Amino acid sequence: MLHTPTHNGTSKNIGVIGAGFAGMAAGAILAKAGHNVTVLEKNDTIGGRARTFSEMGFTFDMGPSWYWMPDVYERFFGRFGRSVTDLYQLQQLDPGFAVVFADNAAVDIPADFEELCRLFEQIETGAGDKLRRFIADGEFKYRVGMDDMVYKPGHSITEFISLRLFGQALRLQLFSSFSKHARRFFKDPKLLALIEFPVLFLGAMPKDTPALYSLMNYSGLKQGTFYPMGGFGKVADTFRDIARQEGVQFRTSEAVEKLETSNGRVRHIHTASRSMPADAVIGSADYRHIEHALLSPPDRHYPDSYWAERTFAPSCLLFYLGVSKRITRLRHHNLFFDQDFGLHAEEIYQRKTWPTAPLFYVCCPSVTDPSVAPEGHENLFILMPIATNLPDPEPIREHYYQLLMDRLEKFAGETIRDHVVLKRSYCVSDFKNDYNACQGNAYGLANTLRQTAVLKPKLKSPKVHNLFFAGQLTVPGPGVPPAIISGTIAAHEVLKYLNS
Repeated sequence: MLHTPTHNGTSKNIGVIGAGFAGMAAGAILAKAGHNVTVLEKNDTIGGRARTFSEMGFTFDMGPSWYWMPDVYERFFGRFGRSVTDLYQLQQLDPGFAVVFADNAAVDIPADFEELCRLFEQIETGAGDKLRRFIADGEFKYRVGMDDMVYKPGHSITEFISLRLFGQALRLQLFSSFSKHARRFFKDPKLLALIEFPVLFLGAMPKDTPALYSLMNYSGLKQGTFYPMGGFGKVADTFRDIARQEGVQFRTSEAVEKLETSNGRVRHIHTASRSMPADAVIGSADYRHIEHALLSPPDRHYPDSYWAERTFAPSCLLFYLGVSKRITRLRHHNLFFDQDFGLHAEEIYQRKTWPTAPLFYVCCPSVTDPSVAPEGHENLFILMPIATNLPDPEPIREHYYQLLMDRLEKFAGETIRDHVVLKRSYCVSDFKNDYNACQGNAYGLANTLRQTAVLKPKLKSPKVHNLFFAGQLTVPGPGVPPAIISGTIAAHEVLKYLNS
């Protein structure tokens, strides 16, 4: 657990680039410590990838839709004397999600863990007890990870060489394969799909993902899947409000154009409309963009060749649909695993082509939350993982829209396209335009065996002493809870720097 260093009484000017969860978390902590914090955001709303838009009575979350690891949110809010129950209504989903398989049958994942064990047992003899052991192992990793590992800045491997961690290293399986680990417990393809799907959020093939991340299974299958009523945008608004209450200033529609340095430190932050003095800067926008677009060449640490060699988590083709009818067969979260996962993964990570027969995900929050769609209507968010850097002209987007809707309508057993009254797509070029996302990635760097912990891009610039980074391209990795943790770590590193 991190503790805020004692403030020495002298307020410093700190700039934060990007108003996503990492930037807002960092800003709130630094302002609470008594510093003057300004968050600069190029888009006209806060939230980063968790932005929302509203139209025709629909409210769409543009990015995150899964609320896992609830203790991370509680821990952050606790720093400010608040609790989730004070801030927004959190609903546990039951079923947590549904998985659609090739026979067009859906398996509901119950919120009750013992009921889930019985479901596993029905599918594969002995799998119920094996799930209990698998999740107990994931819980151990989760507890150690949350307490001892994930809040470390990743400067050096020595951070992890404590007697406690050294003794637990083998059980943590930081450099073992998730795929091999899962197959020690389960054989049935459906169960393996259920166990391996969280890896999609980590952005890598199961064989390349550390077995450490079975901690995600513990969170999703044992802690539960939740939904903040009103949508994920309500959570982003809460982070903004807490930051403002601590004194953070937000400047939206104000892109940073240059970080002016001298003697190895940022001195001023330049936007189109102002120049701000800076004693420290946290870059929670795209790491590569900050280095290559905002810093002069001598201040850059990672060359283009470095980024070209990284394994990025996928990009996405997204569709936001307003539908003028209810769709009875859809759950809140629906995972379409009705095609070959291996082929889709190969086309993302190895061939880097548009997929032949993609897996996809459908979120229907109006099942749970009537506020996100007009009465009698449905709010649909459809996500198809794709390789980064693909060209995404409108004809390609429309081709996949029709392909996905064919399968969705087949599963639903009813027409949907004829009832779509609102449609918007979002893809690689939009991630680049809106977030300066390297290669148009959606999630950041994949948590592969070679890109974990100290092997990620450094949270502290090796060349600019008062420049720090946060977000999905540095520790701990992709996802909203890791972004919150990343902003927390970066803020504490800034405080240590200022107090040194």
